[in-house]
Amino acid sequence: DKNTAKTFEGIIRPVYTVRQAVDDEAIVPLLYEGRIVLQHVNEGPIDNFFTKVCEGLNEYQTADLKRKYSRTDLVNQTDQRVYSIAWDISEHFRDNWQGTPFKAMLVTPRKSIAILYKKYLDEIGMVSSAGLIGTIADKLTEYKAQNIVVDPVMVATSGSRLISEDAIGALKSRLLPLALVLTPNVPEAEVLSDMEIHSAEDMEKAAELISGNYGCSVLIKGGHNLNDANDLLIHEGRKVWFNGRRINNPNTHGTGCTLSSAIASNLAKGYDLETSVERAKDYISGALAAMLDLGKGSGPMNHAFDIKSRFTG
Repeated sequence: DKNTAKTFEGIIRPVYTVRQAVDDEAIVPLLYEGRIVLQHVNEGPIDNFFTKVCEGLNEYQTADLKRKYSRTDLVNQTDQRVYSIAWDISEHFRDNWQGTPFKAMLVTPRKSIAILYKKYLDEIGMVSSAGLIGTIADKLTEYKAQNIVVDPVMVATSGSRLISEDAIGALKSRLLPLALVLTPNVPEAEVLSDMEIHSAEDMEKAAELISGNYGCSVLIKGGHNLNDANDLLIHEGRKVWFNGRRINNPNTHGTGCTLSSAIASNLAKGYDLETSVERAKDYISGALAAMLDLGKGSGPMNHAFDIKSRFTG
């Protein structure tokens, strides 16, 4: 129907079922083995519901009704389980299939569950869609947003693509032209400039190309075995290098997002762009130098390392 078409960006015509696609060997079905999800249940309303619907039923009929409502397929459609599966799917797709020619389809038992999966996949953000990017651009335009800082999360530091080709197209055509400043890492700058970057001179050339293409300032983040932690800003025709010190801290998860957020926060406080970048760089260095160590793997930095410092002013 029309609502489904709007939600999923169109209807495939003619109808081609998953069963037909499997028979044609166009797709390979993968069975999701599932996970145990902690279910939080408010028993009071459920008990009241059964008390009402079971009025007039004998003991056998009441037990049969409860058995039907406790089926595994119904439990598997709860919000908590759908969200957990959506997260697993997102991680698996990102780590194994994103950036390849393969596409993924998710089969659900009902339209309402499909919409719920779409909601959570968009919310998690690893499986980005062109439609979602377009909606963000529309709202930024509608509310006349200013000082927009766009961190184009397209390519991981490992080189793996994080969003699909159609989403990259929507990002380039809809969102990037609205930005005051873009903050790509080196792999993302290579995609946006359509050139390879191997030196500081390459960074300058790429930044000029990106700035010219999208009509905004560009901050290319170094640190990808290119230089220590030096970032390049192209702003109003000027090239400004921000030299940083490399901090021997393995917990660097979220540094790019934190940098762009810190820049946006300083712009909101009234600082100019160059000052905002400088303050954001200083903040990142302090957060990393605090050497917070949480959990396993690459953990987060300490965002609250100096909560009453000059960074709050």
